[in-house]
Amino acid sequence: MDTTRTERTDRSDGKHPSQMLALAIGLAYTAVGIVGFAVTGFDDFAAADTGETLLGFELNPLHNIVHLTIGLAGLAMWRRLDYARAYGWALLVGYGATFVYGLFAVDEEDINILSLNAADNWLHLVSALAGLAIALWPASTSDRTAHRSHAQTTH
Repeated sequence: MDTTRTERTDRSDGKHPSQMLALAIGLAYTAVGIVGFAVTGFDDFAAADTGETLLGFELNPLHNIVHLTIGLAGLAMWRRLDYARAYGWALLVGYGATFVYGLFAVDEEDINILSLNAADNWLHLVSALAGLAIALWPASTSDRTAHRSHAQTTH
Protein backbone atom coordinates (compact mmCIF):
# COMPACT_ATOMS: atom_id res chain seq x y z
CA MET A 1 0.00 0.00 0.00
CA ASP A 2 1.26 3.45 -0.84
CA THR A 3 1.41 5.22 2.52
CA THR A 4 2.30 8.56 0.96
CA ARG A 5 -1.28 8.97 -0.25
CA THR A 6 -2.78 8.24 3.15
CA GLU A 7 -0.44 10.49 5.11
CA ARG A 8 -1.60 13.91 3.99
CA THR A 9 -2.32 16.91 6.13
CA ASP A 10 -5.00 19.54 5.99
CA ARG A 11 -2.45 22.03 4.65
CA SER A 12 -3.48 23.57 1.35
CA ASP A 13 -0.11 22.77 -0.23
CA GLY A 14 -0.39 19.10 0.77
CA LYS A 15 3.04 18.97 2.40
CA HIS A 16 3.40 17.07 5.64
CA PRO A 17 5.32 18.72 8.53
CA SER A 18 8.02 16.05 8.10
CA GLN A 19 8.57 17.27 4.57
CA MET A 20 8.75 20.91 5.61
CA LEU A 21 11.26 20.08 8.37
CA ALA A 22 13.35 18.06 5.91
CA LEU A 23 13.32 21.06 3.56
CA ALA A 24 14.34 23.47 6.34
CA ILE A 25 17.20 21.22 7.48
CA GLY A 26 18.27 20.68 3.88
CA LEU A 27 18.38 24.43 3.23
CA ALA A 28 20.23 25.13 6.49
CA TYR A 29 22.90 22.49 6.02
CA THR A 30 23.40 23.41 2.36
CA ALA A 31 23.91 27.06 3.33
CA VAL A 32 26.29 26.12 6.16
CA GLY A 33 28.28 23.93 3.78
CA ILE A 34 28.66 26.72 1.24
CA VAL A 35 29.44 29.44 3.77
CA GLY A 36 31.79 27.03 5.53
CA PHE A 37 34.07 27.02 2.50
CA ALA A 38 34.24 30.81 2.65
CA VAL A 39 35.49 30.42 6.23
CA THR A 40 37.90 27.50 5.77
CA GLY A 41 38.91 27.61 2.15
CA PHE A 42 40.21 24.25 0.95
CA ASP A 43 43.39 23.96 3.02
CA ASP A 44 43.83 21.56 5.94
CA PHE A 45 41.19 19.31 4.43
CA ALA A 46 40.75 16.92 7.39
CA ALA A 47 42.70 18.81 10.07
CA ALA A 48 41.60 18.16 13.65
CA ASP A 49 41.94 21.69 14.96
CA THR A 50 41.68 24.34 12.29
CA GLY A 51 40.65 27.16 14.60
CA GLU A 52 38.13 28.10 11.89
CA THR A 53 34.60 28.54 13.22
CA LEU A 54 31.19 29.55 11.95
CA LEU A 55 28.87 30.78 14.70
CA GLY A 56 30.97 28.88 17.25
CA PHE A 57 30.99 25.60 15.33
CA GLU A 58 34.43 24.41 14.26
CA LEU A 59 34.92 23.51 10.61
CA ASN A 60 37.33 22.08 8.11
CA PRO A 61 36.76 21.43 4.39
CA LEU A 62 35.79 17.78 5.00
CA HIS A 63 33.18 18.93 7.54
CA ASN A 64 31.85 21.39 4.93
CA ILE A 65 31.46 18.57 2.41
CA VAL A 66 29.50 16.56 4.96
CA HIS A 67 27.22 19.56 5.56
CA LEU A 68 26.70 19.99 1.82
CA THR A 69 25.93 16.30 1.37
CA ILE A 70 23.39 16.28 4.21
CA GLY A 71 21.85 19.52 2.97
CA LEU A 72 21.57 18.49 -0.65
CA ALA A 73 20.08 15.14 0.38
CA GLY A 74 17.36 17.02 2.28
CA LEU A 75 16.68 19.22 -0.74
CA ALA A 76 16.43 16.13 -2.95
CA MET A 77 14.19 14.16 -0.57
CA TRP A 78 11.71 16.62 0.97
CA ARG A 79 9.08 16.57 -1.79
CA ARG A 80 7.77 13.06 -1.11
CA LEU A 81 6.75 12.01 2.37
CA ASP A 82 8.30 8.55 2.14
CA TYR A 83 11.61 10.08 1.01
CA ALA A 84 11.44 12.75 3.72
CA ARG A 85 10.90 10.03 6.33
CA ALA A 86 13.89 8.09 4.95
CA TYR A 87 15.93 11.30 5.20
CA GLY A 88 14.80 11.58 8.82
CA TRP A 89 16.04 8.07 9.58
CA ALA A 90 19.34 8.88 7.86
CA LEU A 91 19.71 12.01 10.00
CA LEU A 92 18.95 10.05 13.15
CA VAL A 93 21.45 7.31 12.43
CA GLY A 94 24.15 9.51 10.86
CA TYR A 95 24.06 12.37 13.32
CA GLY A 96 23.43 10.03 16.25
CA ALA A 97 26.62 8.18 15.35
CA THR A 98 28.45 11.47 14.76
CA PHE A 99 27.34 12.70 18.19
CA VAL A 100 28.78 9.58 19.85
CA TYR A 101 31.95 9.84 17.72
CA GLY A 102 32.30 13.50 18.69
CA LEU A 103 32.16 12.68 22.38
CA PHE A 104 35.44 10.80 21.90
CA ALA A 105 36.99 12.84 19.08
CA VAL A 106 36.72 16.44 20.35
CA ASP A 107 39.90 16.28 22.41
CA GLU A 108 41.72 13.67 20.31
CA GLU A 109 43.53 15.21 17.34
CA ASP A 110 44.44 11.77 15.98
CA ILE A 111 40.80 10.87 15.28
CA ASN A 112 39.04 14.25 14.94
CA ILE A 113 38.99 14.38 11.14
CA LEU A 114 35.90 16.63 11.10
CA SER A 115 37.41 19.26 13.41
CA LEU A 116 34.55 18.88 15.90
CA ASN A 117 34.07 20.89 19.06
CA ALA A 118 31.51 20.72 21.89
CA ALA A 119 29.10 23.03 20.03
CA ASP A 120 29.17 20.63 17.06
CA ASN A 121 28.30 17.75 19.36
CA TRP A 122 25.21 19.53 20.67
CA LEU A 123 24.14 20.44 17.14
CA HIS A 124 24.59 16.85 16.03
CA LEU A 125 22.40 15.64 18.88
CA VAL A 126 19.69 18.18 17.95
CA SER A 127 19.99 17.15 14.28
CA ALA A 128 19.58 13.47 15.21
CA LEU A 129 16.46 14.31 17.24
CA ALA A 130 15.11 16.39 14.34
CA GLY A 131 15.65 13.34 12.13
CA LEU A 132 13.62 11.26 14.58
CA ALA A 133 10.82 13.84 14.42
CA ILE A 134 10.87 13.76 10.60
CA ALA A 135 10.80 9.97 10.55
CA LEU A 136 8.02 9.51 13.10
CA TRP A 137 5.79 12.59 12.80
CA PRO A 138 2.28 11.14 12.71
CA ALA A 139 -0.20 11.71 9.96
CA SER A 140 -3.04 14.07 10.85
CA THR A 141 -6.09 12.68 12.64
CA SER A 142 -8.35 13.25 9.64
CA ASP A 143 -5.94 11.30 7.45
CA ARG A 144 -5.88 8.32 9.84
CA THR A 145 -9.68 8.35 9.96
CA ALA A 146 -9.91 8.50 6.17
CA HIS A 147 -7.38 5.70 5.90
CA ARG A 148 -9.38 3.52 8.34
CA SER A 149 -12.60 4.21 6.43
CA HIS A 150 -10.93 3.32 3.15
CA ALA A 151 -9.50 0.12 4.65
CA GLN A 152 -12.91 -0.91 6.01
CA THR A 153 -14.67 -0.40 2.68
CA THR A 154 -12.07 -2.36 0.72
CA HIS A 155 -12.16 -5.45 2.96
